[in-house]
Amino acid sequence: MEQILIVEDEPKIADLLQKYLQNANYQTHWLNSGLGVGEWVRKEQPQLILLDLMLPGKDGLEVCKEIRQFSRVPIIMLTARVEEIDRLLGLELGADDYICKPFSPREVVARVKAVLRRLQAFTAHESDGVTLSASLLELDRDRLLVKAEQGEITLTLVEFELLATLRQHPGRIFGRDQLMTKVYTDNRIVSDRTIDSHIKKLRKKLAEILPDQELIHSVYSVGYKFEP
Repeated sequence: MEQILIVEDEPKIADLLQKYLQNANYQTHWLNSGLGVGEWVRKEQPQLILLDLMLPGKDGLEVCKEIRQFSRVPIIMLTARVEEIDRLLGLELGADDYICKPFSPREVVARVKAVLRRLQAFTAHESDGVTLSASLLELDRDRLLVKAEQGEITLTLVEFELLATLRQHPGRIFGRDQLMTKVYTDNRIVSDRTIDSHIKKLRKKLAEILPDQELIHSVYSVGYKFEP
């Protein structure tokens, strides 16, 4: 049974989420503070985390940043702050998705299932279950790892899917709508800025292992393409 960690300081919300997730056959654990979350995740290794933005002790963005230093576990941010910059900042720090309060618990369960399906799709995509080879990069789907001669980096699920999609079709221009369809399979409405934020973070990470190469190119008013 897959385990979902809920980090939420409001008991009524946490209790509601636990009931719906348990009814969907997930095991749940609840923490009501940002303090100690990283230590618990290291020890228990949950399959997914629902992480509130506003937490006592340590806020959700700091918790997300801490977890991303040692784990690629999928993280869905929960937030009542609807400003776009807060959403994008959460994603930039390594969150895989966000849900705005107030929300339907059924929507949360659907998002959880969608993120876990994407993770399962990555591990089962190739016949060998592990890598895609390329002249500059090697993509490890099991560990969401990208390798090059000068080192390796870890990506979020969304970043990995974006890179894999672009790289499978060198030179092809993908519009933002096309990339959103590839990344968000549950047909939600996502702003262009969200894709731009993911691409910006992905470029920054790729520059760590290929500092003299620009692989993802912007095509003005259209979208992006992969071209070594």
